[in-house]
Amino acid sequence: MFNGEYAHTIDDKGRFTMPTKLRDALRDGFYITRGLDNCLYMYDSEQWKVFEAKLATLPTTNKSARDFVRFFVSGAVDSTYDKQGRVLLPPNLREYAKLDKDIIIAGAGTHAEIWNAAAWNEKQKELVGNIDNVAEQMSDFGI
Repeated sequence: MFNGEYAHTIDDKGRFTMPTKLRDALRDGFYITRGLDNCLYMYDSEQWKVFEAKLATLPTTNKSARDFVRFFVSGAVDSTYDKQGRVLLPPNLREYAKLDKDIIIAGAGTHAEIWNAAAWNEKQKELVGNIDNVAEQMSDFGI
């Protein structure tokens, strides 16, 4: 389970330092891909396999299903961190999420999200201002 919020920076080579609290969970490798809301999703290997299995059940005859699979799978990279805990983000993923210097790595349960820090701050304001409405809708999901 990924939780917490970690502020980091991306260096000139496109690397960031993996938060120490996440390193153990990701020591066997992980996947980073495009996510919704213009952030990146980071899955440990086990959760990525679960996600891929769910994607594989989608019908290839449905255009929306094909596009959904393409969105996540074509952008995915198999990653590791180096001895200093640094992770290289490919240029296409940095561009998609508008990651240039300051980033936030936020836990999101089954995965972590990597956000442009300014975009995360705006998302947080939106969430805080709308959480009562969101909470009401969660009853549809049994929460």
